[in-house]
Amino acid sequence: MVGDALANLLGKAGWDVTKEYYINDAGAQVQALAMAAWWRYLQALLATPEGLAAASGATRGFAGSARGREEFEASFGQALQYGGDYLVPVGQALAAEHGAGLLAADGGLPDAATLAQVRQRTVAAMMVEIRADLAALGVRHDVFISEAALVAAGVADRAIADLAAKGLVYEGVLEPPKGKTPDDWETRPQTLFASTRFGDDVDRPLRKSDGSNTYFANDIGNHADKLARGFAELVQVWGADHGGYVKRMQAAVAALSDGHPVPLDVVLTQIVKVVKGGEPVRMSKRAGTYVTLADLIEEVGRDAVRFTMLTRKADAQMEFDLDKVVEQSRENPVFYVQYAHARCRSVLRSGESMADAPADLAAAPLESLTDAAELALIRRLAAWPRTVEAAALAREPHRIAFFLHDLAGDFHVLWNRGREDTTLRFIRGDEPEATRARLALVAATATVIRSGLQVMGVTPVEEMR
Repeated sequence: MVGDALANLLGKAGWDVTKEYYINDAGAQVQALAMAAWWRYLQALLATPEGLAAASGATRGFAGSARGREEFEASFGQALQYGGDYLVPVGQALAAEHGAGLLAADGGLPDAATLAQVRQRTVAAMMVEIRADLAALGVRHDVFISEAALVAAGVADRAIADLAAKGLVYEGVLEPPKGKTPDDWETRPQTLFASTRFGDDVDRPLRKSDGSNTYFANDIGNHADKLARGFAELVQVWGADHGGYVKRMQAAVAALSDGHPVPLDVVLTQIVKVVKGGEPVRMSKRAGTYVTLADLIEEVGRDAVRFTMLTRKADAQMEFDLDKVVEQSRENPVFYVQYAHARCRSVLRSGESMADAPADLAAAPLESLTDAAELALIRRLAAWPRTVEAAALAREPHRIAFFLHDLAGDFHVLWNRGREDTTLRFIRGDEPEATRARLALVAATATVIRSGLQVMGVTPVEEMR
């Protein structure tokens, strides 16, 4: 949501924006995910008499050997990282398609080729769900980038070779971290990127002990691919747990683009906790331990989810209060802003006979707008372009939510003043010029609210129900 709103904001401010989704489908974590899916496959296989008969012979040696027990404990420990029920359909699909064909003949765990097959199927299944969630949220990406595809195409290796040609890759030994040395710390020669030359704290490893790429090396390939496609600026949205990763990635981009420097901005986002009645909630039975995005959308609707998520700075802690989101009060910013737009539309419908077209309002004489509440609203509207520009430059879409809340407040104040003071009412049958001026003000307010909601990916309502 933060990335989508930020992309909309940058587009509103005049940038030519491409929205990309980076699929982390390579490395140790996705291997653990594949292993978890394989255990769900085994579970599905053993659930049927035919599958049980086919599997029993193949797994007999595995269960009875010391090697088998060690493999079991290690792989099952990996699988527990991704133990949610969402992998059950993946395992069932694998069992239906392959029968016992994915079991190793010696009764062990799947070999590399089989696990790669399971991984590909699992990632594809996860992406189907992710794309569905994105669609439900109204988020559209222009490009999906696969880490595994980039690795297979040798993009990361070519980027590392480019850095090496610049004298920025060397074989060296890193000092252990300051403070307590980890038990598994190994002092050994490594292939290192000289990231300290570009402001990083230490130089960074590019290869693991087995010779494969580190996650950082693959991510260098991802950014090198974006640079090769000609982007002048890069903006990434990461979880806050990647905060320590920012400097090294900025160093890599600076090194890769040293001839024509390309800035890399990183927006960090915190995990969101969902509460109801002041208590944490766990709505998803299928996921097991967390609330899914689909759960949240089903509970309160897309617009409420998007707006609420953008009412605080991305890296600030947030509790998504289900009670507050459905509350019809000023304390609920979604309702407060939408109510202001609905009121604007109600006034404009009532005044249709006094202003036949937008051009009539654009030409309306505004001299009669002299009340302090009217002038406050005009000043707020006049700040909209500057707000868009400042929020885009700061990479802070939450500023739009704050602006809309303040704008809605100014309009509600004027609305309420008109109930007490007849000279401040929007429509006056005996004063057509004054009415046109106020209709112009209302139309401008509605236009800016719609513009802001469009940035946030929220649909404005015509009336409150």
